[in-house]
Amino acid sequence: MSEATNADNSEPTSGNAAKGRSAKKSLAVNLGIYTFARLALVIVIAAVIFGSGLTFGVKVPVLVAAIFAVLISLPLSLLLFKQMRIRVNESIAAVDEDRRTARADLQSKLRGEDGKK
Repeated sequence: MSEATNADNSEPTSGNAAKGRSAKKSLAVNLGIYTFARLALVIVIAAVIFGSGLTFGVKVPVLVAAIFAVLISLPLSLLLFKQMRIRVNESIAAVDEDRRTARADLQSKLRGEDGKK
């Protein structure tokens, strides 16, 4: 009897786990793309600062170029990568919703509710 009960209860959980893995994978992919894009922007801006310094005959230290590139890229990335940021936020919301659902399911099981109607 306990095996049948466990099998019945594990079935919905396995569906939630697959959905949760999909949401987590989507979050990882979207976050990786967004992070790569922001790092690439910093590198491009640093290269432009360093290169323009060389063009005008001024030696700009790499660290100074990198610091200015980070400062310039912060607001610029908010404008340039708005869609990517929205996708990351949606992925985070999906993962949070899966986590809330799994927690509510666990809480109902701990209270002894079957969850089936």
